[in-house]
Amino acid sequence: MSSWLGGLGSGLGQSLGQVGGSLASLTGQISNFTKDMLMEGTEDVPADLPNSGREENEATHSVLRSENERLKKLYTDLEEKHEASELQIKQQSSSYRNQLQQKEEEINHLKARQTALQDELLRLQSAAQSAHSGSGSAPAASAPSSFSYGVSHQRSAFHEDDMDFGDVISSQQEINRLSNEVLRLESELGHWRHIAQVQGAQSSDQTEICKLQNIIKELKQSRSQEIDDHHHEMSVLQNAHQQRLTEISRRHREELRDYEDRIEELENQLLQGDSRVTVTDHSKVYELQNTIQILQMEKVESTKKIEDLENKIKEIHKRLSSAEHDQEVWKKEQERLEVEKSRMTEQCEPVKLEHSEAQQSAPRQSDAVSEEETVLPHSASVAEVLRLQQALTDAENEIMRLSSVNKDTNLAEDNQKLQMCVQTLEKEKSLLSQEKEELQISLSKLSSEYEAIKSTATRDLDLFSQVHDLKHNLEAKEQELNQSIHENEILMAELEELDKQNQEATKHVILIKDELSKQQSEGDSVIKKLREELDDEKQRTHRLEDDKMNIIKELNAQKEKLTHSEQVLSDLQLAKQKLEDQVEDLVDQLSKSEKNNFDIQKENHELREHIRQNEEELSTVRSELTQSQTQGSGWNLKDDLLKERETEVRNLKQNLSEIEQLNEHLKQVAFDLRTENEKLVVACEDVRNQLEASVAGNNQISLEKTALLEWEKAQLETELCRAEKRLLEEERRHKQTVEELSSAHSPDASAVQLEQERLIQLNQEKDFEIADLKRSIERMDTDHQQTREALSSSLEEQKQLTQLINEKEDCIVKLKERSSELQKELDTCAQTLRRDETLRQTIEEKDRSLSSMKEENNHLQEELERLREQQSRAAPAPEPRARGSTTELESELSQLHTIKDHLEEEIKHHQKMIDDQNENKMQLLQSLQEQKKEMDEFRHQHEQMSITHARLFLEKDEEIKNLQKTIEQIKAQLHEERQDSQTENSDIFQETKVQSLNMENGSEKHDLSKAETERLVKGIKERELEIKLLNEKNISLTKQIDQLSKDEVGKLTEIIQQKDLEIQALHARVSSASCSQDVVCLQQQLHAYAMEREKVMVVLNEKTRENSQLKTEYHRMMDIISAKEAALIKLQDENKKMSTRFESSGQDMFKETIQNLSRIIREKDIEIDALSQKCQTLLTVLQTSGTGSEAGGVNSNQFEELLQERDKLKQQVKKMEEWKRQVMTTVQNMQHESAQLQEELHQLQAQVSVDSDNNSKLQVDYTGLIQSYEQNETKLKNFGQELAHVQHSIGQLCNTKDLLLGKLDIMSPQLSSGSSLTSQAAEPLRASQSSGPHESSQLLQQEVDDLRKSLQEKDAMIRTLQENNHRLSDSVAASSEVERKEHEQTDSEIKQLKEKQEVLQNLLKEKDLLIKAKSDQLHSSNENFANKVNENELLRQAVTNLKERILILEMDISRLKGENEKIIEASKGKETEYQALQETNMKFSMMLREKEFECHSMREKALAFEQLLKEKEQGKAGELNQLLNAVKSMQEKTVTFQQERDQVMLALKQKQMENSTLQNEVQRLRDKESRLNQELQRLRDHLLESEDSHTREALAAEDREAKLRKKVSVLEEKLVSSSNAMENASHQASVQVESLQEQLNMVSKQRDDTALQLSVSQEQVKQYALSLANLQMVLEHFQQEEKAMYSAELEKQNHLLAEWKKKAETLEGKVFSLQERLDEANAALDSASRLTEQLDLKEEQIEELKKQNELHQEMLDDAQKKLMNLVNSTEGKVDKVLMRNLFIGHFHTPKNQRHEVLRLMGSILGVKREDMEQLFAEDQGGVTRWMAGWLGGGSKSVPNTPLRPNQQSVFNSSFSELFVKFLETESHPSAPPPKLSVHDLKPLDSPGRRKVDPGIPESFRDTAESRAGRRADVNPFLAPRSAAVPLISPAGPGPGGPGHLLLKPISDVLPTFTPLPVSPDSSAGAVLKGLLKQ
Repeated sequence: MSSWLGGLGSGLGQSLGQVGGSLASLTGQISNFTKDMLMEGTEDVPADLPNSGREENEATHSVLRSENERLKKLYTDLEEKHEASELQIKQQSSSYRNQLQQKEEEINHLKARQTALQDELLRLQSAAQSAHSGSGSAPAASAPSSFSYGVSHQRSAFHEDDMDFGDVISSQQEINRLSNEVLRLESELGHWRHIAQVQGAQSSDQTEICKLQNIIKELKQSRSQEIDDHHHEMSVLQNAHQQRLTEISRRHREELRDYEDRIEELENQLLQGDSRVTVTDHSKVYELQNTIQILQMEKVESTKKIEDLENKIKEIHKRLSSAEHDQEVWKKEQERLEVEKSRMTEQCEPVKLEHSEAQQSAPRQSDAVSEEETVLPHSASVAEVLRLQQALTDAENEIMRLSSVNKDTNLAEDNQKLQMCVQTLEKEKSLLSQEKEELQISLSKLSSEYEAIKSTATRDLDLFSQVHDLKHNLEAKEQELNQSIHENEILMAELEELDKQNQEATKHVILIKDELSKQQSEGDSVIKKLREELDDEKQRTHRLEDDKMNIIKELNAQKEKLTHSEQVLSDLQLAKQKLEDQVEDLVDQLSKSEKNNFDIQKENHELREHIRQNEEELSTVRSELTQSQTQGSGWNLKDDLLKERETEVRNLKQNLSEIEQLNEHLKQVAFDLRTENEKLVVACEDVRNQLEASVAGNNQISLEKTALLEWEKAQLETELCRAEKRLLEEERRHKQTVEELSSAHSPDASAVQLEQERLIQLNQEKDFEIADLKRSIERMDTDHQQTREALSSSLEEQKQLTQLINEKEDCIVKLKERSSELQKELDTCAQTLRRDETLRQTIEEKDRSLSSMKEENNHLQEELERLREQQSRAAPAPEPRARGSTTELESELSQLHTIKDHLEEEIKHHQKMIDDQNENKMQLLQSLQEQKKEMDEFRHQHEQMSITHARLFLEKDEEIKNLQKTIEQIKAQLHEERQDSQTENSDIFQETKVQSLNMENGSEKHDLSKAETERLVKGIKERELEIKLLNEKNISLTKQIDQLSKDEVGKLTEIIQQKDLEIQALHARVSSASCSQDVVCLQQQLHAYAMEREKVMVVLNEKTRENSQLKTEYHRMMDIISAKEAALIKLQDENKKMSTRFESSGQDMFKETIQNLSRIIREKDIEIDALSQKCQTLLTVLQTSGTGSEAGGVNSNQFEELLQERDKLKQQVKKMEEWKRQVMTTVQNMQHESAQLQEELHQLQAQVSVDSDNNSKLQVDYTGLIQSYEQNETKLKNFGQELAHVQHSIGQLCNTKDLLLGKLDIMSPQLSSGSSLTSQAAEPLRASQSSGPHESSQLLQQEVDDLRKSLQEKDAMIRTLQENNHRLSDSVAASSEVERKEHEQTDSEIKQLKEKQEVLQNLLKEKDLLIKAKSDQLHSSNENFANKVNENELLRQAVTNLKERILILEMDISRLKGENEKIIEASKGKETEYQALQETNMKFSMMLREKEFECHSMREKALAFEQLLKEKEQGKAGELNQLLNAVKSMQEKTVTFQQERDQVMLALKQKQMENSTLQNEVQRLRDKESRLNQELQRLRDHLLESEDSHTREALAAEDREAKLRKKVSVLEEKLVSSSNAMENASHQASVQVESLQEQLNMVSKQRDDTALQLSVSQEQVKQYALSLANLQMVLEHFQQEEKAMYSAELEKQNHLLAEWKKKAETLEGKVFSLQERLDEANAALDSASRLTEQLDLKEEQIEELKKQNELHQEMLDDAQKKLMNLVNSTEGKVDKVLMRNLFIGHFHTPKNQRHEVLRLMGSILGVKREDMEQLFAEDQGGVTRWMAGWLGGGSKSVPNTPLRPNQQSVFNSSFSELFVKFLETESHPSAPPPKLSVHDLKPLDSPGRRKVDPGIPESFRDTAESRAGRRADVNPFLAPRSAAVPLISPAGPGPGGPGHLLLKPISDVLPTFTPLPVSPDSSAGAVLKGLLKQ
């Protein structure tokens, strides 16, 4: 604006400068006269002005009252809020204290239990404690790095409260800064609300979205404001450019007119000179040649100018293309930065998790924290939040940068404007070319005329003699010219010497300046180096921070590894428990097999006895047969018997070989089991070695990184010290240079002062830079402290890791012990297997012996039948003997048949049992197949559900998109509707926009209830009422504007018509009347003007009254507007609900239109003011037109000015009419748009109802989906329960089979293993079904995402379960096929006893196959998992390798129980994360409350500042200062209350965190207790089972003894009966008696054997008792070890607690020291801020002094120039009286003596004698000499000035130059030179213009003085001669001040120009160049 006003002022000055010097004498009289007349007008109207003043005062009083009432309301609201917050804080503190007491009691109970458990653990871990007793140290929470930043930030918000309210500009800058901070804080609040309340209610989410959109809108507003400023600057520059172009074109046209006038004069002279063509023809020819050369030069210059313009146009086009390219680049960068912003939001979530982890680690520091220490965690959390906010502010700064980049989009408009300028330039170029062509045509005419003159000269041969005389004259003149040229050369030489001296002086000054600039450049280079070093150090610190972050990431990864290894160890322990269970099952099976073996042995003994008896009977039979054969015939039977026996022996040998092969196979199986155990042990050792290696590597890495950090820190400290030293040395050097310069350049006062001021500025700048460097060094120190704290925290975390590793080593040692125990148990199992093999062999032998005995019995029966036949054939003598033997044989055969029947029954029973088992297997297979089918059905249903979900989601997305489109249309329409409401006053609606846009379109996807629709309808109706009211207001305003504009335009047109009439009358008088009549006419005009002046004064008084009325109306409108503001504020609260549905898409357009309208209104107001002021100036000019005596010469200029002003007024009237039409069209457009908006609002209501119906339908569908999902979950649970029932029934059946079937116990492990597999497969089903997400969040998006995630997880679980089912079905099918094959083999085989051996072999093979299949399945699953991990995490390959190994071991042992535990752990982790999120939500809510409070306080501050400014304008600063002080005190109180509340809340949060951690520890201990209890119960059950088995075996042995005794008694009875029969039968059977005696001996032997067996069984019972005692001892030992472990763990925990306490105390000390340092740093910052303020004040004083110095130098330069002019003018002057006397004496003396008088005059004038003689000789041409002397010598009043060296002679100069010189000499005043003092010196441009106007502000003065003082740097004594006396004086500030030109009196505003001293070589081109330079 200043440049535009300056251009306007310069144009007005040039236009008014044509009035001449006569106005200078009239300005004072005019100003006094106008003042008197205005005073008379004010005296005429005394009654109206007080009324307007009263009304204004009443209006201001009402405004102040309303503002005071509003402040009182705010104050009462604040007090109520304060009291409510205090009550809430008290209630919360009491409740939290009660909770704390309860939690402390619980903690004490848990600590007591923990100590009891730790005492038991210490006993078990006494050995492990010695290994790592010295490495235990607890981690301490790292002190937050940004604590200092938080404090400084809080202080910076209230830093400049105690500011000076005297300076209005500084207070407004502070208001702007505070508003920017409020916007930034609001943006941060919105962002953090969005992050913290993701899981919160819908309303909070909406408010956050609205706040973020408000921030975006505010950024758009700021961007639009900057664009408007840019447009305004461009318009100002274009106006200045156009003004300059018009000035140049005007000057060019004036020069062309001068040239045309010269050409016309030359033509006239040529026409006059035709009659007398003399030597003047040559001079005219010479002048024409000169004009031709000048025109050619001008043509060349114009062509150059045209080329320059074309180059400029090309450059502008290039810039346009580059700007378009830059626009595309910036758009791309904007898109990229938007992507980065989204990434930043994603990265904020892990930062939030880190924040929650830090919060969890903070409360572990100490159990009892005092109230003073509660400040520290608050600062920590605030610091981390501020760190996050810094990241957000960086993102927002990038957004602001993008918005600034977007400003470049306005370059297109600028380019269009530039193209318009280029077109205008091209038009001017075409005009110039036309003018050049016209000049060329005139030159051709002149050349033709010259040729005609030559032809006339040739025709006039009579004039040849005269031409010859003229040639003689020319030769004499040429001699004179040569002399003058010689004199010119002498003068040129002298001037060259002077120039050389000037150049030497200028060189000296330039050298001094170069030295100073070199010193400046050196200082700048040093500063740059220091800045580069600082940047390098900052980069190093950033690298260190990055390294620190990497170390923290690695530590986190190692922590994850350790947690994973802990899980692996827990899985290993579970696998060990499984192996122990399997070993116990094997032991049970062995005990059962031993029982069976014992039974089989007893049966074998019985069978042996029967065999012996049969053999004895056979021997007796054989003896009888031999006797009979000897008696009879037939030895063939013996051969047959021998052959049969040989075959039986062969068969027995084959059976023995097969049994040996089986034994070898069993040995191999035992060996394989041993090798597998050894592999497991080796794998455990490898895992332990890997853990140790990883721990050692971590320790080494941490040590190396700490060493590196310390080394880099030391380097940075050394570099900082060096930098400080360098700074000190450079300060010394600069001081020395300053001293040297001050000592060297003391004589040059002015130059030295300027240089000293520059050096002082440089020193001050360097001091500021040094202070900045010190601040940066302090920041570096704080960063180093932060890195140290981070390193200490990382070291403590590494110590924690070492403790964990030591614990893992203890666990590995325990695992080794358990593995050795398992090896022992395996050895015992191998021994039992060997015993089983021996028992099997004996059983097989007994089976073979039974089969052989059966065959022998058959043979014997056949032989008996044969013997009977032989006996019947033989002699009947020995019949009684045969009869006895046959009866005995028959009895024996009957016994054998009964035994055979029993055996067959047993075989059938076994076959039935086998068939039943097969049927059970088939049923199980069928059940598995049914389960598979059900799983497939479930999978199919799940896929259908997922498909339906996807369809529903797509439909919802489409509906949401449609809703968004409709909402955008609604918003666009509503924003068009808002344009109507915003045309009244833009300032009112800015607040409404800010408040109405606080809520935005966040609830698009949510429900719309009926209440909300009703509210919408109400809001729409209220909006319609507002629109109607605003339309009425617009209509009334436009009417008022039309009335005002019509009145003013009518008055102006009347004035213009009157002036036109006057001007026409004056023209007629001037043209017609003569000078004598002019005097009479002028006297008549004076009377008429006096009358008109009275009329104009009446008009002026009416104008003042109208202005006062307009002011009162304006105040009334302001009151109405303030009332409407209150109403609008009420409406805004209701419209907030509506504003959530509308976006700010068209707001920028509305803002731009409103701003343009307001701008137009302001410009029109300015134009109206300018018109009124111009009317006043016209009146003053008219009043003063008749006062001066020289009226005739002035009136012409004044008439021209009046004509120009009439044209301007007509143009302005046209502009006003056009503007009125525009306003009317805009009002009509607004009305049409309001009608359209009402229709669109009705459509919107219909769409809203449809959307609400759709949303209700979606809700119903969603509830149905959730119900179906829950039904599926219940079905899955029921299936799991059914599976558990089936497993239970199978287990019961197996137990019954074990009890019933002693021989077929081997088949039961398969079934049990199969059932266990199915049960284990069912367990993850239950877990997956139960672990599904039951929580349904309130937000639809979150629910949809959770459903998708849960469905994906269930898909994965169902797939894994299907795979497991497939594998189980495959294994079951394989087992069933193998069993079928076995049954086929058993059917094919004849012998049933071999079936058992093959079954045993097949069972062993199947177990091997199952083990291998399981291992293969585990390997395949491990490989799949490893591949997935490799795909997911390629960057962490080393970590994944370790994880793969651990996972392989984990999956080899057991996966199912591990998955269950992982699910439990995940649920616990989710609970902890949920708690952490709740705590972060609480903290963020606290932060949000604080920020809202701060925003409220900032708004109150802004209001207070506005009131202050208003009261300053009205002179009432005291009351507002009091109000501000009250507001400040309230703010301080609120800040203190906020701090106290935050401290209490943080203390409570710490207590809650401690309670949660203790509860977690208690839960862990309870879990451990439950596990130990389960193990104890299992051991007890195992003991009970072993005792039951022993009692069962003892009972079986007793039963067998009873059976044997019964058999013995039966045998004794038989013996007695047989002996009686033999004795009674005959005495001849002596042989039978002997045999009976032998049989008795055998029975006695059998008795002995039974006695031996009884003793053996008793010994076995004793052994079992010993084994029971051993087991009891082992149990007692195990219990003791557990107690020792608990005691060791308790001691460890106590040590850890003590160390924690010590660390807490050390941390407290560190915190206190840090607080002290912070206080010191804050004090230093305060002192630095004061110093900076003092330095700023001093700099301002220095700048003012500089400006004063420049003013003084300008005054000195002007005085020197005037002195030089006086010297030049008085050097060659001659006394006027003397020359007059000589001249008169020349005519009085006789003609003979006149030559002496002329010689006297020549000697006085300095003419040589020779020249005088030549003049006397050439006395003929007097006329030309007189002409040349009159034109070149000057007038009679002013003597001739001496010729300059660059002057040409009179005869060689043109007529125009002679005329210019004549004007110059006439313009010089003949008064004596004035005596000038230093105080009276003024610039050259105007005598009375440099007076400083007190109404002008200092800023405008400074700008004007700086412009005027630009030329003051040049010393006039040292400058060359061209700069010593300028052609035209430089333009001062003049009318370029801030006040309008026409408001001031003409004496101060209008320049009273002195005559311009034009140099003699001032051609037209030189004059043009000078003007262009200016």
